[in-house]
Amino acid sequence: MAQRVLLIEDEPNIAEAIGFILRRDGWEVMHLSGGDGAAEAARRLMPRLVILDHMLPGMSGLDVLASLRGDPVTAALPVLMLTAKGLPRDREAAVKAGATRFMTKPFSNAEILAEVRALAGRD
Repeated sequence: MAQRVLLIEDEPNIAEAIGFILRRDGWEVMHLSGGDGAAEAARRLMPRLVILDHMLPGMSGLDVLASLRGDPVTAALPVLMLTAKGLPRDREAAVKAGATRFMTKPFSNAEILAEVRALAGRD
């Protein structure tokens, strides 16, 4: 059975690329294009990990992350935060909110795959 990843990304091209890379590696990819309802979806789907964009329509990635960390069911869920904002303060905000790992856009296919495998303990 494929391990499930929840991808929360509003840019269709990025979501499609990440989904393709991960499906080819054997992952089941569930995709949401906004932050509203994302924490509830994580509780319902129970993915192995979450890939979460920082800037989302509706609820921001940081707010989604805070909601995940505040719920005992999802508090320990590994979260890879993606952002086009690579400033140190952005990284600090993501880490403070509870991101397990942080990656700036653009990234290579190999980088995203390596991070996901590492978070899942498959590296």
